[in-house]
Amino acid sequence: MEPDELDALAARAAAGDRPALEEVLAEVQPRVRRICGRMLLFPEDAEEAAQDALLLVATRIHQFDGRSRFTTWLHAVASNSARSTYRSLKRRAAERVTDQLPVHADPRTTSVIAGSRLDLLEALEVVGTDHPELVEPLVLRDVQELAYDEIARLLDVPLGTVKSRIHSARQAVRPLLKVTD
Repeated sequence: MEPDELDALAARAAAGDRPALEEVLAEVQPRVRRICGRMLLFPEDAEEAAQDALLLVATRIHQFDGRSRFTTWLHAVASNSARSTYRSLKRRAAERVTDQLPVHADPRTTSVIAGSRLDLLEALEVVGTDHPELVEPLVLRDVQELAYDEIARLLDVPLGTVKSRIHSARQAVRPLLKVTD
């Protein structure tokens, strides 16, 4: 489906057209899975995040106001869902250890403690504690590969602010990332 067609379909869905919403969800499902898969290495984790993101799209489509492309809005929803899933998995893994249950190397735990993208997610959590305004622009640019102008429209901030936030976020994240040789 062409971007303009998807934007028009999403606008109808945002206005309450239920068949349009169902069509939007079917159309974007593969894209949402790819977005979540870029951030979460373990397929089941990415699938959990994708399902959460699709649920958010279905329940919050009315928030899509057409200031940006629907796919730009979708990237933000899916990226935030992947980060939320990561936090949830991390919390569940910590609860297992806290409850002193035997910790076996199962996929739920392993996905939280292994993998190159997970150190980025952890760094984003650290940076987001003190500077939450830096995280989303960085994720949209460096993980989801959106253009600066798309990010500015999506976040409703000037282009210079987007570039500045991304630069600051990169500086904050860089020392937190694990370097492997």
